[in-house]
Amino acid sequence: MSTPLPGTPAVPDTARHPRAFVAPLVATLLTLPMAAVAFFFVGLSPMACDSCGDAASDRFDASYDVVFPAFGFGLLVVLAVLVAAWALPWQRRYAAARVWFAVVAPVAVVLDFVVFDGLVAWP
Repeated sequence: MSTPLPGTPAVPDTARHPRAFVAPLVATLLTLPMAAVAFFFVGLSPMACDSCGDAASDRFDASYDVVFPAFGFGLLVVLAVLVAAWALPWQRRYAAARVWFAVVAPVAVVLDFVVFDGLVAWP
């Protein structure tokens, strides 16, 4: 943005940012595989209690039945953050917000998995 002349109002920079796609692209290339791997391990986690006794199995199943939908909702939040990173206008004034959304997406996958891991009653 150029410096306005004295006495003229400042005009927001609405010029197209030439590399606006980089942050959402990197976030997408990191986030989608991370989410797939996390979903894979969350889906396999009921096998951790295949050889458990009745009490431990019931406790695990009760916690898993609550936490698995919460994990799925967390992945929907991650998807919404990625969509927001792509959907922001590709102007210079939105560059910081676009980068923040791009950074938050993979961090949200890790946080979602950590919350899942912490809430499940493992045997």
